[in-house]
Parts: sequence; structure tokens; C-alpha cells
Amino acid sequence: MRIMAIDYGDARTGVAVSDALGLLAGETFVIKQWDAALLADELADQARRRDVSTLVLGLPRNMDGTEGPRAEKSRALKALLEQRGFSVVLWDERRTTVDAHRILRENGKREKKHRDTVDAVAAALILEGYLGSLK
Repeated sequence: MRIMAIDYGDARTGVAVSDALGLLAGETFVIKQWDAALLADELADQARRRDVSTLVLGLPRNMDGTEGPRAEKSRALKALLEQRGFSVVLWDERRTTVDAHRILRENGKREKKHRDTVDAVAAALILEGYLGSLK
């Protein structure tokens, strides 16, 4: 049972896919797409190619737990993915992008050089959090 985590962004969306047993974060990549419907099509296509059973979509929340406009966009993408036949779990993604930047910085990656990578790392952090909750 593969699980795909999604860090949804306006310009870039990070994606991480688990191993076949759903135990470890494996492959990561970035999709560059502005249009939500086209992004949903691409995510659905990628998920089908990888035999993904569940999508985990990052839900951006403010530090106090409230939701803002970004959360609304995530909920709208969730609806588009469900229309394409997928089960979608919303996952609190607070601090994942901040943590992804920190991880890359600590590993010697310069900010301008890892602009795309940070979205994939954030998706991997979402996936790791979700997988950890299943144990």
C-alpha cells in the first residue's frame, strides 16, 4: 500500500511517495503547475502510475491552529482529488517548510539552489509524520 504526500504550493507542489509496504518515505519530486485542476490531474496520474492507495495532503494552519486562505486552497484541492477517485487525508503541515529549509541548510544547500528541493523535502516530512501516526 503506497501512500503519497503532497505539499501544495502556488507555483510548485512537492510530492513524496512511500515504499510499497507503506513504511518509509521513498521517492520525492516536484510538480510545477499553477492551475489546481491541472495539478489534480497530474497528481492523480502520478498516483495511479505508482499504485498509490491514499493521498495525504498538507493542511496549512497558523501556529495557533486556525486556518487561513492557504487551508481553503488545500481543501479545494482535496475535493478535486476526491473527484478523481482518491481517498485524501488532510494532515497538519505546520512548520514542515521551515523544517525543510533548516534540513537543507544544515546539509550545506544554499537557499537559491534548493528552491525546488524544499517542496519535496516538506512533502517527505508530511509523509513521515503520517506514516509515524499509523504505528
